[in-house]
Amino acid sequence: MSQTITPDTTMAKVTYILYLCSLVAGVTAIIGVVIAYTKRPDKDAPAWLTAHYHYQIQTFWYGLAYFVAGLLLMPIVIGGFIILWWIVWLVVRSIKGLSALEKQKAIEGSFFGFGNEQI
Repeated sequence: MSQTITPDTTMAKVTYILYLCSLVAGVTAIIGVVIAYTKRPDKDAPAWLTAHYHYQIQTFWYGLAYFVAGLLLMPIVIGGFIILWWIVWLVVRSIKGLSALEKQKAIEGSFFGFGNEQI
């Protein structure tokens, strides 16, 4: 009998869900990025799972930049559009990440999550 060992993807899933919850309660994104930073250096994790943690860290920092830029530009109308872009961007990246995680594959796509480049 051969047993295949499946890596524990629970914390990566939790991080994506925390990012989605951050649309309502922003502090959950901080918890998510802390999880990603602590799980990324795991030597026993396969490369595709480590890539998810890297993707999640990128999502946090770029998302924070979008959010801050949107807030700063809120007095002029463009800030609202930047915040809307950030919401769509975060949802797409999180769903794309959850989908790839479920298939036990690395993230494919570039900054927005489309394309063939593997992250």
